[in-house]
Amino acid sequence: MSTPLQIGPVAFRNRIALAPMSGVTDLPFRQLAHEFGAGFVVTEMVASRELVHNAAESWSRLSNSGIDPHIVQLAGRDPHFMAEGARIAEAHGADMIDINMGCPAKKVIGGLSGSALMREPELALAIIKAVVEAVKVPVSVKMRLGWDDQSLNAPELARAAEALGVGMITVHGRTRMQFYEGRADWGKIARVREAISIPLVANGDVRSRDDIAGILAASGADAVMIGRGAQGRPWLPGVLAGARAEPDISEIKTIFARHYAMMLDFYGREPGLRHARKHLGWYLDHAAPGAPIALRQQILTSRSPEDAAALMQAAFDGDWSTPQTSEAA
Repeated sequence: MSTPLQIGPVAFRNRIALAPMSGVTDLPFRQLAHEFGAGFVVTEMVASRELVHNAAESWSRLSNSGIDPHIVQLAGRDPHFMAEGARIAEAHGADMIDINMGCPAKKVIGGLSGSALMREPELALAIIKAVVEAVKVPVSVKMRLGWDDQSLNAPELARAAEALGVGMITVHGRTRMQFYEGRADWGKIARVREAISIPLVANGDVRSRDDIAGILAASGADAVMIGRGAQGRPWLPGVLAGARAEPDISEIKTIFARHYAMMLDFYGREPGLRHARKHLGWYLDHAAPGAPIALRQQILTSRSPEDAAALMQAAFDGDWSTPQTSEAA
């Protein structure tokens, strides 16, 4: 997995990627994952219509800072807006466009985007065609196995996408109706491998080197994408790619402090505190799983970034008392 992968003119330094996750893989998270050795990282999904209409949040998600290659994931169900969004992303430095046809979130499929497009293959292919024709950079598609167990149409959709000029396919080994329940079915990803000749990326329940060996053997994929396993561990893709060692608790404390400061700087003090809370919880899950519920609650409800940071360091140190904070003073 340490070998490079080439998609047209775009080179990935290794084959372990960070998956795009809405509300998670913002610029600070991507910067850290890239620095720690991920083969490539992908933005949070950018709503194409909102990007075209100049919505601030979409422009924020489009942002990049020294990450090479810069891969932008677009979401939407209108071929026109998807094509226009791709043009905007390319004009603002995107080296590759990824089309979201895999997100299972109710908010996304409620707008008939994401994995809902797998129920409308003709529209899905119209979107792919429009995006491929709109830009000069490579285009990839991320999808699931299908909408449900009765419509496992990923192989057919992937084959047609390749014929339209898509350069890479990523498949999460669940249907939309499974959401994130049960285990990803890595073996069913192999049906996509049999249907296409372009690079295939396998995704779903990868958290260890054993998982990587298992998903590659079962799927025949060329690369692996890590999603939820990296929450609270932005270093994980790099570790599994062999780019760096697993950090000890001392280094985790340093990484956390830097990550938290980056989020506060990126979003601003109060919005940054709100955005960071889920990340604080994931860091605790990984590096301080024994922290008492009372301490977790104090951290995750703190209205002071300084207090939250101090309490996090105490939790990492195994200090299960509840230190005096400015809020309690």
